Amino acid sequence: MTPIRTILASAAALSVLTIAGQAGAVSLAVKMACASDYHAHCSQHPSGSAGARQCMRAHSAQLSKGCINALTGSKIAVK
Repeated sequence: MTPIRTILASAAALSVLTIAGQAGAVSLAVKMACASDYHAHCSQHPSGSAGARQCMRAHSAQLSKGCINALTGSKIAVK
């Protein structure tokens, strides 16, 4: 993927992962770390939807180490 496409995909994913007004809102760090995972696995689901969250959980085994670290708040990188 070209750098501009990566940036555009990340920006789109950030808007989709936004869960404004809901308890447990996703931090910016998680949005940034998981943007490519969302785009690769769950972009067919609408922004902020339960379907997008459910899809990310369903694909947890395929998520990147950076996304997993951000989601778990881990200070130690997953190897």
